[in-house]
Amino acid sequence: MTTSQRYAALLRGINVGGHKKVPMAELRTLLTGLGHGDARTHLQSGNAVFTSPETDPDALAAGIADALRDRYGFEVGVLVRDHAYLQGVVDACPFPAADLEPKQLHVIYLARTVTPADLAGLDPAAFHPEGFQPGDRAVYLHTPDGLGRSRLADPLTRAIPKAAGPATSRNWNTVVKLAELTAGE
Repeated sequence: MTTSQRYAALLRGINVGGHKKVPMAELRTLLTGLGHGDARTHLQSGNAVFTSPETDPDALAAGIADALRDRYGFEVGVLVRDHAYLQGVVDACPFPAADLEPKQLHVIYLARTVTPADLAGLDPAAFHPEGFQPGDRAVYLHTPDGLGRSRLADPLTRAIPKAAGPATSRNWNTVVKLAELTAGE
């Protein structure tokens, strides 16, 4: 019997401002059509959880991205992560998540890890009290006044090297929820 693992697919830039519309019911159908089980979505911003016997998250991401392009005619950056990774991101948070509002803390998920040297062009003092910290294929972003009022978010996103692959951010509530949803039953 083949065992399946639970994964989260993080889609970049869909359903934002009426662009790149991917209805969540259609995303669940697409995942099921690819042979994935127990496909569920979270919110409207491109978060899906599913099971698969496939053990290579990058292969899963490529398959989902190809299917989205074939179905909708546009490119979508897709990252696929398992529970251990997602829980590790929660556990390694360098900011006091329990003391912050979820809108103040975000994780930018990446295909590859960035190093402090990659982000050396950003002077953290210039953005205080906002801050960032690289992690495992992620960058943590603390924005005390929220992401919409952040002076750091755009320069940080621009500083992430293209070699880091697709980048997509989630607020802390979603970060924690995806770890919970991939934990299984």
